[in-house]
Amino acid sequence: MQYSVGKPGRVIAMRLSEGEELYESVHSVALKEDIRAAAVLVTGGFRKAEVVVGPEKEHPIVHGFEHFAGPGEVLGVGTIYWDDNGPRMHIHGAIGKKGQVMVGCPRGGAHTFLVLEITIIEITGVDGMRRLDDDSQMKLLELQ
Repeated sequence: MQYSVGKPGRVIAMRLSEGEELYESVHSVALKEDIRAAAVLVTGGFRKAEVVVGPEKEHPIVHGFEHFAGPGEVLGVGTIYWDDNGPRMHIHGAIGKKGQVMVGCPRGGAHTFLVLEITIIEITGVDGMRRLDDDSQMKLLELQ
């Protein structure tokens, strides 16, 4: 186990409109505002998204993807930490439409339906980076 203790810093409120992409938008604000560590809350709607719903294979990890064809609702929580190329968000959420619910990690292509409200809560005093893990071949959070 690794852990680090920090304090809340700035709070950023964002509103995405129809068609705007979640990751591009959050990463651009995190880069502009130099947010190095943060908690992220997402509420609103997805037009569409590719969602990791668990591994199809565990060793080596092969992600299982499902396509969400909205419009539908989303509620998500996640974090922002940087890798060698800049800010990277990791988020998991529940995504649903008409009684169908998918829980997983939305990836690229998560486009807004009508509105997404995003709250970024900066965490100061925590030194964390996403680094390539040799075993999983994924960029995982590493705390100093």
